[in-house]
Amino acid sequence: MQRPLALALAASLGLAASLGLATESRAQAPEPLTVLLDWFVNPDHAPLVVAREMGFFEQAGLDVTLIEPADPSAPPRLVAAGQGDVAVSYQPSLYLHVAEELPLLRIGTLVSTPLNSLVVLAQGPIETLADLEGKTIGYSVAGFEEALLATMLDEAGLTLDDVSLVNVNFALSPALMAGRVDAVIGAFRNFELTELELQGSQGRAFFPEEHGVPPYDELIYVVRADRAGEPVFARFLEAVERATVHLLNHPDQSWETFAAAYPKADDALNRAAWDDTLRRFQASPAALDPARYARFAEFMRERGLIEEVAPLSDYVAQPAAGEAAAQ
Repeated sequence: MQRPLALALAASLGLAASLGLATESRAQAPEPLTVLLDWFVNPDHAPLVVAREMGFFEQAGLDVTLIEPADPSAPPRLVAAGQGDVAVSYQPSLYLHVAEELPLLRIGTLVSTPLNSLVVLAQGPIETLADLEGKTIGYSVAGFEEALLATMLDEAGLTLDDVSLVNVNFALSPALMAGRVDAVIGAFRNFELTELELQGSQGRAFFPEEHGVPPYDELIYVVRADRAGEPVFARFLEAVERATVHLLNHPDQSWETFAAAYPKADDALNRAAWDDTLRRFQASPAALDPARYARFAEFMRERGLIEEVAPLSDYVAQPAAGEAAAQ
């Protein structure tokens, strides 16, 4: 009688264990998370791609989908409308979105330095900002790029009235090489300079943060304000941090991972941009410098881009601390 009883007990324990494992498996099923990018996939997004391809998101209990936008300006608005979880956006744009009363908060940083720059041809006559007087400058985005340019010109004793502005609709390098403009504002220093070189030209860059513009984060992560405290975003940022540390420690291996995931990006321009961008990633994505954000808000107000400086809590949030590694 003892043997059948023992077998029955073992079977019961086995069934209970199986049910427990099944329940645990369901509890640990990856949570879907949609990240809307600011542009087509490129080296600026390396931490996100590495986190996905190396399994860091999966280990954080996340199933992350990276989506390239048809309209680069749309992701923050889509997230604000609940049609996405995270948007890759720009710190300067965040103040404008908050002024429009979009329910968005910054939860982390992707690229922690400005990438925007004013570029001229190195073999041309412009050696200093003062040489821009009477020259034609191409731009792509009205408002902020004009504010950057105006601030930089101030340092040289010039104003926007001393130059001519032409909208070149994102064709910055072609317009400069064709001689349609003498300079361009809005050129990303990790791309346009290499693009010029690959086309047989050399560029000279003037960096806004060295000419009166407060330093700012080029790329940030924003979420819908009423969701900012959800633990899922803390897990997302921890996975991104792991990926950033990995690619900083193993840049060549990480490039191979990136290129294998996006073969169309495996070219000379993106390979050079990879090297130029590595040092600009925020190694601690969730970190926040409140004074830096407040200082740039004041710059936006002084330049007439926003009417007033909102409280810090209106546009930035710290992710929830607990349960980051759970699930």
